[in-house]
Amino acid sequence: MKISLTVNGTQNTANVEPRILLVDFIRDTLNLTGTKLGCDTGQCGTCVIQVNGKPVKSCSMLAVQVDGCDVKTIEGVSQHGQLNTLQQSLWEKHGLQCGFCTPGMIMTLLDFLQHNEDPSEDEIRSCLEGHLCRCTGYHSVVRAVRDAVVKARQTQSADLLVGSAD
Repeated sequence: MKISLTVNGTQNTANVEPRILLVDFIRDTLNLTGTKLGCDTGQCGTCVIQVNGKPVKSCSMLAVQVDGCDVKTIEGVSQHGQLNTLQQSLWEKHGLQCGFCTPGMIMTLLDFLQHNEDPSEDEIRSCLEGHLCRCTGYHSVVRAVRDAVVKARQTQSADLLVGSAD
């Protein structure tokens, strides 16, 4: 099947097998390997990307389902090679550890922070419930999110948390 979609601001057209998973299309066809495949069952959250601005688990979608959609992967988050505020805070507050689950967490958190500009620790933890991390214990991730929120507030720009490939 022929599909057409925008990925990180770039129009893409490809012929795909109707059964190919979106995560495989992103990694193998588009060569965007920041999106990881962890459990292959939609349980771990490592494969989260955004489709039309909403986080989705790309291992539980077919590539044909995003025909005509706007897709953002972790590669589309930084601006001009610079980490966004959330990414920088994760780096500074040691919320990365091995980094395997981090891209999926970031994609979920970016959407979450657009709807909650000053989340509590409990709200951040609740947001991360669909993500499994074996390294961090989430404490550093929560600290990093709070740090990013404070930085965004200090500069009075929520846009610092969003990031864009544009």
